[in-house]
Amino acid sequence: MTFKRLMLGSAVLIAMAGTAMAGEQYIDETGYAISGYDAVAYFNLPQKDVGMSQPSAVPGRADITADYNGATWAFASEENRDTFLADPDKYAPAFDGHCAYGIAKGGKVPANPNLWRIVDGQLYLNITPAVVGFWNEDISGNINTAEGNWTGLEAKSASDKSWMAITDNDGTYGMVAPIK
Repeated sequence: MTFKRLMLGSAVLIAMAGTAMAGEQYIDETGYAISGYDAVAYFNLPQKDVGMSQPSAVPGRADITADYNGATWAFASEENRDTFLADPDKYAPAFDGHCAYGIAKGGKVPANPNLWRIVDGQLYLNITPAVVGFWNEDISGNINTAEGNWTGLEAKSASDKSWMAITDNDGTYGMVAPIK
């Protein structure tokens, strides 16, 4: 009977893992995921070496959107929207759009869409230029720690803070997306 319970319990856990939902997507005052920037466009930008600033994110358009993970996502083109919808998990940023370093440190904090890096095909965002420096000191270690922390953080509410309200982010963006 104990073996049977163990097997049943394992089967339930496996079934739950297969149907696990993503956590609550970070949405700032723009009302859009990734502050209205195009999630697919990151994968077409030339990524800079660690320690160098990345190119600015590509603003999406308010008239080209899709819904995913309880949020509205904006795209620069219909092609990018359709690409996203074909495989949203490939293009959506890790940790439901929260700062990856914040997750590594144990909390959900907002992320600046212009402070990004793609590692092994996954988009990661961070909150401020200073945090990017800490993130860059040990990217793989920070990813491993964040992934370990995510299990306990994922179900918690999304951050309700604004990355644009942080003065350290002044100058990291030229316009607020999406384009109207």
